[in-house]
Amino acid sequence: MSGAKKEILAVMSKVKSYIKSKGFNTAGSVADVLSDKIRDMCDKAMENTKNDKRKTVMDRDF
Repeated sequence: MSGAKKEILAVMSKVKSYIKSKGFNTAGSVADVLSDKIRDMCDKAMENTKNDKRKTVMDRDF
């Protein structure tokens, strides 16, 4: 997505609440970085799914 803002994939209110419950604050830049990490994990899981000749991503693919 060159130039375009990427969609946030995590429910940030839940992430911030979890982090706050552990006694920490959340910087505004966390959403983009976390979403990139989720995208990477999903891409790897989809590759595992494809290698197993399936179309359904399963927990074991992660």
